[in-house]
Parts: sequence; C-alpha cells; structure tokens
Amino acid sequence: MIKISYAAKRKIIMDELQGALENIQESDINKLVECICMADTVFVVGVGRVMLMLQAFAKRLNHLGIRANFVGAIDEPAITEKDVLLVGSGSGESVFPVAIAKIAKKYKAKIVHIGSNSQSTMSNYEDIFVRIPCATKLHLIDEISSRQIMSSLFEQSLLILLDAAAMMIVEKNGIYNLDDLWKYHANLE
Repeated sequence: MIKISYAAKRKIIMDELQGALENIQESDINKLVECICMADTVFVVGVGRVMLMLQAFAKRLNHLGIRANFVGAIDEPAITEKDVLLVGSGSGESVFPVAIAKIAKKYKAKIVHIGSNSQSTMSNYEDIFVRIPCATKLHLIDEISSRQIMSSLFEQSLLILLDAAAMMIVEKNGIYNLDDLWKYHANLE
C-alpha cells in the first residue's frame, strides 16, 4: 500500500507558494493598490478557479468600503473611465477575459492584468501587469514549475497576493480598527 502524506503535500504547496510569491515585483503590487484606491468601482473577471479567487477579493474590497463587483453579476453597474477592470488570467489568452478587457478599454477603464505571460494577447489592453511567474497551460520557459494539479499554484498565489494587497489598502486608507470592518460583513447568515 502506498503511504500518502498530508505533511509532504503541504510542504510542496508551501514551498512552491513561497517561490512564486517572492518573485512578484513589489512595485507592481504598489501600482495595483494605487489603481484600486483611485477607482470608483473595481470590476473583476476571470474564468474557473481564478474567477473564484477574484470574487473573494471583490468581496474583501467591499468590506474595505471600496465598491467592487464581478463581471456578469446580476447587479453589475456600467463600467466607466473612473473604474478599474482587474483581469486574472495566467496565460493571458483566455477568450472571455480578453474580450471583456477589450470592451472595458473602449469605455476607457483602467485594465490591470494579473497573470504569468507578459507577452500575451491581454498585453494589448492592460495598463498595469502584475506577474505571478507560475506554470500555466502554455508551459513557458520562464515559468516556475509546479508539482500541483494544473494551475493550482497560480490560483493560490493569486488569492494570497490579493489578500496582501487588501492589507496594503487597509494601511494606505488608514483603517486602524479592523474590528470595525465587521459592519460590512454579511449578516444574513
């Protein structure tokens, strides 16, 4: 019988996360935070598990008093030149996010792309690129390889990067009492 070890899998994940997160440029995160703080509304778009990470971030932004929504939500407002579209796509080639970025650009919204491929189709539309150099479906030479399933490392790194960005926003906006944020948390639970 093969011994399957949680501890061994946890170590692989944590080591890979550390390697990926340490290779994200601080200056790019600072631009991301500044862009979000200046926006009237932040829209997020991605597909699959990436979209789930972005939806979690949109929820957190709302907790911080920043209007945020995901593309396709029933209560999605119109995007304007005062808004930001945050696109998550490791490859930068996913059809739906690229199409949405193209539309958002037409309305002069600022486009922030978090991905791995700096030479992607998305680069034609992005104003800011934050690179998480993880393995993607494209298997590019300069991507950090992963022993995890498919693009798990990118998705995990995306969520942690965005949680760090949320902490930076808290500090930038002078939110000193984190307990006060609970008033923005859902209470119909």
